[in-house]
Amino acid sequence: MHRVTLYSKPGCHLCDVVEQVIGFVRTQRPFEFEKRNILDDPATFEKYQHEIPVICVNGREIARHQLTAAALENALDRSA
Repeated sequence: MHRVTLYSKPGCHLCDVVEQVIGFVRTQRPFEFEKRNILDDPATFEKYQHEIPVICVNGREIARHQLTAAALENALDRSA
């Protein structure tokens, strides 16, 4: 099963929008979802502090800052 990971932090309005897109796509097709707070790990914070939200499918980055349902669906298809 695919895994979609969202790197975000509390109070990030762009992250909230992307999480809604992920939630919508998840109603259409199954995948595991993991939300990671960049504030929980100094290395992750250093890497993504000005780039969130960052979205990965199966460990491969597919988008930063914004995400459409079509882009996530395409990434899931390519990871098959």
